[in-house]
Amino acid sequence: MDLATFLVQCLNAVQYGLLLFLVASGLTLIFGIMGVINLAHGSFYMVGAYLAFAIAPLFGQNFLLMLAVGVLLAAAFGYALEWAFYSYLYQREHLQQVLMTYALILVFEELRSLLVGNDVHGVAAPQWLSGSIELGSLMSYPVYRLFASAACIVVAVALYYVVNRTNLGMMIRAGASNRDMVRGLGIDIRRLYRIVFAAGVALAALAGMIAAPMSSVYPGMGNHVLIICFVVVVIGGIGSITGALIASLLVGAVDTFGKVFFAELSGIGVYVLMAVILVWRPEGLMKRSY
Repeated sequence: MDLATFLVQCLNAVQYGLLLFLVASGLTLIFGIMGVINLAHGSFYMVGAYLAFAIAPLFGQNFLLMLAVGVLLAAAFGYALEWAFYSYLYQREHLQQVLMTYALILVFEELRSLLVGNDVHGVAAPQWLSGSIELGSLMSYPVYRLFASAACIVVAVALYYVVNRTNLGMMIRAGASNRDMVRGLGIDIRRLYRIVFAAGVALAALAGMIAAPMSSVYPGMGNHVLIICFVVVVIGGIGSITGALIASLLVGAVDTFGKVFFAELSGIGVYVLMAVILVWRPEGLMKRSY
């Protein structure tokens, strides 16, 4: 492998890992803070991708505006969904949570089939992101993939700042630690949980919208992402945003380079990584800091 090829694979690994982080960070917020095993989280990634397919023609080259509108719509959808459905799951056993959220996957898939059909769709990248940069004399790298990585980094920094440096983040950490004490301080814990859930849905949908121009938009696209994101959450440590970021980059590197060097065994690489880390650190790479 020459230097240019190695650099391309490194960029692919980072880009894939950062995209995984967007989905996994929302999952670890919901799973780690609210205690809900949300099997439907991958469906929110699918919703984001189909949302991009539906509204991209309305915005033309205003791709950033399209992402902003999509995030707001996804957050509103998440807020309403938590109020109508997830708010009743907090006191249920994990088996009931699993069964009920799995049922939501079937509902979302059926709604998707009724609304847009079962065809595979594509979302075109805007023209200002459609070029590529040269890596050596024979290879190039798409500008849009660099944009996707940069966007994920911006969101990761913003998420870290909100959770660790703002009053909202302080309330979220307190609610995760002792919800009864938070109620005693006069904070509406139900409203706080709805905000957290809406943020988790928005992050997953944003990942789907960013990924749509890089891959096809197709039925069931959230199922594989869900499995990998649970692997990321377990490796990083349940409830840890920093752990989710580290684990996402590790999984991205193992998956990308596994396909290059061990193509026949690449499908099990991330699960071997998870097994090794859990033997070494059963609580994951990072303990929850709140």
